[in-house]
Amino acid sequence: MKKPALAALAIVAFTGLASAQNFPTHPITMIVPFPAGGPSDVVARIMADGMGRHLGQQVVVENVGGAGGTLGTGRAADATADGYTILAASMGPMVSAPAFYPNLKYDPKDFAPIGLSANASAAIVAKNDFPAKDLKEFIAYVKKDGATVKQAHGGVGASSHMACLLFTSQLGIKPQLVPYRGTGPALNDLVGGHVDFFCEQVVSVAPAIKGGKIKAYAVSDDERSPALPDVPSAKEVGAPQYMFNIWSGIYAPKGTPKEVVDKLADALNKTLEDPETGKKLVTLGGTVPAKAERGPAHLGKILKDDIARWDPILREAAATQKSN
Repeated sequence: MKKPALAALAIVAFTGLASAQNFPTHPITMIVPFPAGGPSDVVARIMADGMGRHLGQQVVVENVGGAGGTLGTGRAADATADGYTILAASMGPMVSAPAFYPNLKYDPKDFAPIGLSANASAAIVAKNDFPAKDLKEFIAYVKKDGATVKQAHGGVGASSHMACLLFTSQLGIKPQLVPYRGTGPALNDLVGGHVDFFCEQVVSVAPAIKGGKIKAYAVSDDERSPALPDVPSAKEVGAPQYMFNIWSGIYAPKGTPKEVVDKLADALNKTLEDPETGKKLVTLGGTVPAKAERGPAHLGKILKDDIARWDPILREAAATQKSN
């Protein structure tokens, strides 16, 4: 290679390093792959606000909904890997999408993990005039009249789809599935009585439950949620097998410089350390990831472990869906 070419490469490398060291110099876009108002959106806006303060630049949330979160996730995957476009991800497009979308345009394992942003249990909720008064009656009713009972979800493979899939598959319940472009629209129709029930993380449904707009039967944990102290845990109501933690995380496109990922991870960690962040998440029904659960390495491990755990369940559901 000629010396001018070597010099040009050295200049490019130095420019890239300097750019990473000075990051960020302008606002960052955080893509949320679901419509506004859903759990991913709520958590993302809390993180964007905190990270922006610690980075010294605004983090702007952009909602790109559709196809169970895969459209927005795909856009984030195709973004320039410079740290100025990041993804507020959830389990749906990262864990379940490969089973339900054979032509997926991204590989979840190719993203650069930044860190977990929240954990949350799921709640089984129904429209206010649903006849069952508790979970036992709910299960009996859906087993008997499943063909007429409508279960909403925020898109095939979304966390609300996964949460109900785990619940219904364990009990052999087969309701009608009604897909939406996200949790927000699904929740609106549940409040309006157009569908019968769905399962979604407490972060998203707690305000509607507290406001008396929908009823809740149980949360997917062995303890009650601080945000919903009047709603029993799955363990209390005789469904201890229904244990499901829904996590949210922040990612960057593949190839994002390590120095940039580290700065983003540091800003996320500082946001999680802020007591106000914890108060907001707990009020909504989420929890702040413990210190041992933070950072790129842990999020990478969780994604790998969850894909291995869920892939057989999801592929069986996808096959059943095709046969029907």
